[in-house]
Amino acid sequence: MSLVLDRTAPTDAPILDVLAERWSTRVFDPETPIDEAALRSALEAARWAPSGMNHQPWRLIVARRGGDAHARVVSALMGFNQAWAPAAGALIVVLAETETAEGEARPWALYDAGQAAAHFTVQAHTEGLATHQMGGFEVDALRAAFDIEPRFVPVTVIAVGALGDVDAAEEGLRQRELAPRERRTIAESLLVDA
Repeated sequence: MSLVLDRTAPTDAPILDVLAERWSTRVFDPETPIDEAALRSALEAARWAPSGMNHQPWRLIVARRGGDAHARVVSALMGFNQAWAPAAGALIVVLAETETAEGEARPWALYDAGQAAAHFTVQAHTEGLATHQMGGFEVDALRAAFDIEPRFVPVTVIAVGALGDVDAAEEGLRQRELAPRERRTIAESLLVDA
């Protein structure tokens, strides 16, 4: 299943279709409930993300639209994110376990949690769900809202759900959604290519 709006990236080398087609929307259908089977598959993909020494140093908070947990996540979002993200069928908080309960540091936890988030978004796209990862949230507000232990660090919030009607979005948002997809060149990203 694929999303209705084609936002396939103009790549300079061939990549998997699911990677080229995946994009981050800010327009979610506020009425369609989250597809629970698709969400379960995305969570399963996150579960199977690689991690150093198989520590799996990530935890997730799943907050479905309409519930108390969803409202608590929305209240921790900052700025423009509070305008569009509440329409998503669910908000997923990705946390990195930066140290064990015994105080042992897990130096790769942020990297590994990022991989879990990436696996989640790619699988969600494959399942027909739209996603958008956010860094605009208040860490302390999330900590307080869910009584999060200090050893867990909120890394991102992922909005996930059914794609909304981009043409019906307010003009500024619609323009952002339909703007050409761009990335710097590979050469600009390489510090060394020996």
